[in-house]
Parts: sequence; C-alpha cells; structure tokens
Amino acid sequence: MKVFITGGSGFVGREIIRQLSERKHQVRALVRNPDNIKEYNQIEKVQGDTTLPETLSGILEGCDAIIHLVGIIREFPARGITFQRVHTESTANIVKAAAAQGVRRILHMSANGTRAEASTGYHQSKWAAEEIIRNTDLDWTIFRPSLIFGPGDEFINLLARMIKKLPLVPVLGDGRYRMQPVSVKNVAQGFVNALEAPATIGKIYHCCGPETYNYNELLDIIAHTLGKKTTVCKLHQPLFLVKPAVAVLQSLPIFPLTTDQLQMLLEGNTCDSDSWVKELQLTLLPLADELKTYLH
Repeated sequence: MKVFITGGSGFVGREIIRQLSERKHQVRALVRNPDNIKEYNQIEKVQGDTTLPETLSGILEGCDAIIHLVGIIREFPARGITFQRVHTESTANIVKAAAAQGVRRILHMSANGTRAEASTGYHQSKWAAEEIIRNTDLDWTIFRPSLIFGPGDEFINLLARMIKKLPLVPVLGDGRYRMQPVSVKNVAQGFVNALEAPATIGKIYHCCGPETYNYNELLDIIAHTLGKKTTVCKLHQPLFLVKPAVAVLQSLPIFPLTTDQLQMLLEGNTCDSDSWVKELQLTLLPLADELKTYLH
C-alpha cells in the first residue's frame, strides 16, 4: 500500500514510518524541509505545508491512504502558529486535497479528552478537526491517544531531567490527577494495523496504556528507573498561586507551561481502550518496562 503521511518528522510520525517500512508499505512523507527526516532515506519526500493548500496540489496522487498527524501542543500566535490553523484548517485542507486527488482512506490523529464541550483551545480545535473528518464521505478512522511515551518523548524525558537535577521536584496542586500513558510503539501499531482492517472505518478509538497512575506515582516510577533508592522529594505548589502566575507568564516563549496545558493536566488523561486493543490486535507495553529501554 502507498501511504501519504503528514507530521512524519514528529515523535509519533517517525515510529509510524518505521513500522510502515517494516511492513513493506511505500511511504510518501509531506515535509517542509526534506532534511527533517534524513534517517528514512528509503521513503519518498515531498515538500509542502498542510496550512498552505496550494502546496498540496497533486502530491497525493497515486496514494492509497493518508495518515494525518500534524499537530502542536502550544500556540505561538505571533508566528502564525495557532491551534485553529494547525489542527482545524490543515485538516480541512488535507480533506479537500484527498477528495480532489482520489484518495478515500484517511487515518486521523486526535487526542484523548477531545469533546464538544471542551474548555481548552487545544481540545476545541481537535474536536473541530474531527468534525471535518466525520462530515466527509472519506473512509475515516480517528485515534485519540493519551499521553504518549517512548524514546524521544518530551514529557517523560522532561520529568526525568528534573528528577536528576533538582533536589525538590515541583508538583502543581496535589499531584493526584491521573494519567494512562501509552507507548508510541502501540500507537503506531494501531495506525498501521488499521490500514489493513476495513472494520475500523468510521470508528473512533481511545488509545491508553495498560496502567493508570497519578502524577506523584509517575514521578516515583521514573525516579526508580533512573536508579533512585527513595521516592522523589516533591514540592507541591498551591493552584491558587499557580493559575494566575501561568496566565501572566504563558505569553513568554521560554515559560514552559500555558493555561491550556495546566487545565488538561488537572483534568487527567485516562480512557477505556478495550475496543482499540481488541479490534487492532494490540499487546500493550507496560510503562515501567519500556522506560528501562531509554531512561538512563
């Protein structure tokens, strides 16, 4: 099968490309800079930008399916990088290009927690993108992953660096908000398996890992993996102080947190992923075992 992929240079995209290549699929990756995925010399690369529909003309022709992964976790409006543009408008552009160029199958990356009544701009834009997909006559499948971990991830590696360097690790609020981390290998396998499973058409899959942890527990698991003999010394930050500070400082590009990100963290990130696991024939990888393969 010839598969067109957007967001192929990202964390999840690289693993999907690896698995597609292992399964002998042909890959055509949309990139703004061909050097962004140098390690995959065997794949076809085409230059373009999902936010610029004029760059998508003709580049889907000959493909059997699209895997649409483009996304951001933070906006930079001064640079034109917004959830609306990257999530919603780029999805509309890909859908129009698919219809015009005769590609019917599309697998779309959304996010766990995406819903009509979402309070964050991130989830609102993801919901709007899903609505675009669902209202087409394409053969679509939507995936909503939880927190994705694996070599090269941002979140787990950030926590690991903090645990290594800081005598006290800051925790926002009580740290009891729950999450269900899922391996990037499983997320990628779900996409690749769905390509060959017509029964997945028209379905939305929640993608979570096999265990649920609260934030405090997650810090201790990471510390144990790093060889720490005791639990992490945690400095809990009262939310009544954190929230106004984040609201003021989030406009600074160097500040590591936004109001949206804080809200999503506090909401937690868990789901029932039984249908995803069963229908796509997955064996979920435990967090603790996988962390040992890349945290040192």
